[in-house]
Amino acid sequence: MSNLSIVAVQTKTHQKQFLELPWKLYHHDPNWIPPLRMNQAELAGFKNHPFYDDAQCQAFIAMQDGQVCGRILAIVNHAHNRRYDEKRGFFGFFESIDNQEVANGLFHSARQWLGEHEVTQLRGPCNPSMNYECGLLVEGFDSPPMFMMTYNLPYYGQLIENCGFQKTQDLLAFWGHVDMLETLDKKLAFVTEEAIRRFDVKLRRLDRKHFNRDVRIFLDIYNKSLVGTWGFVPLSDGELDHMAASLKHLIAPEMTTFAEVDGKPIGSIFGLLDYNPRIKKIDGKLFPFGFLRLLWNRKAIKNIRLISTNVVPEYQKWGIGLVLLSRLVPDIEAWGVEEAEFSWVLETNHLSRSSLERGGAKLYKTYRLYDG
Repeated sequence: MSNLSIVAVQTKTHQKQFLELPWKLYHHDPNWIPPLRMNQAELAGFKNHPFYDDAQCQAFIAMQDGQVCGRILAIVNHAHNRRYDEKRGFFGFFESIDNQEVANGLFHSARQWLGEHEVTQLRGPCNPSMNYECGLLVEGFDSPPMFMMTYNLPYYGQLIENCGFQKTQDLLAFWGHVDMLETLDKKLAFVTEEAIRRFDVKLRRLDRKHFNRDVRIFLDIYNKSLVGTWGFVPLSDGELDHMAASLKHLIAPEMTTFAEVDGKPIGSIFGLLDYNPRIKKIDGKLFPFGFLRLLWNRKAIKNIRLISTNVVPEYQKWGIGLVLLSRLVPDIEAWGVEEAEFSWVLETNHLSRSSLERGGAKLYKTYRLYDG
């Protein structure tokens, strides 16, 4: 490819080119949802974000004849490497035209930079870690993604594999319709009732009057429940605070449940309304009026994403996940929710997968993480 160059992002102009590339690549794709622009700038390391208090990154863009045709972010996540005693780097925000030379150049530059930081392994895509948007869509291109899920062009997988990467783990998204509640296996109801009786479980919604407290409780359960999960790195205190602030206006308490035993939180479920159709209408711009359009008449949003069902380890095999879901059902019906996505679920998480499948949920999208 003539005149191809890979440029390390150093200037405000480079940052703008990096962030705006998806609008060029996806402008004819009806299923693409533009990212929230300010959020992308933070996660790519161009503005302050607490993830980078313990991580480093370098962005690269591919240029051909003065035009940007690809991008990548190389990431060193020190918290991950301490936890797993690895020398692993991550890549994220990968975008490219359908050209192997462009992809090769981007990954070569990312590997070079990571090598300067003593990194010998590479995993991705993570934007910028598994606690945020991650995974490459490999199945399910026929519909838009749900809120805070990734989307990419179908040829990306081949470009990445041709750069020496292999699948390391798939992340699964399951779809369900509210009508499926009528045909649930009666054994699930028995498990739910028995768990509530055995442990005297108390259930409640998130309390808006104590929002910060409850979000911290949720995130604390999140960190504790996933401690043995493949690839998991706990959110830092700074990330916890930042995430709580960013979600404050987006959360509908009706889509949340906390479970307590003897006054102690043991589990939580967290659903978010699918804001993506509205994000598309505002083209990812929250200001000056995009935020108002995003939140106006939220009751009209009929699809939700159940992003996290978490139970602390000592209660994980007792059906508490079903208990958490049971409290949601009346609120979901009252809201008028029609469809739900359960995402994401590690392919090796057999307990969650089997529970969803027994409930009638359908696997409809697959996202992939690669090692190389």
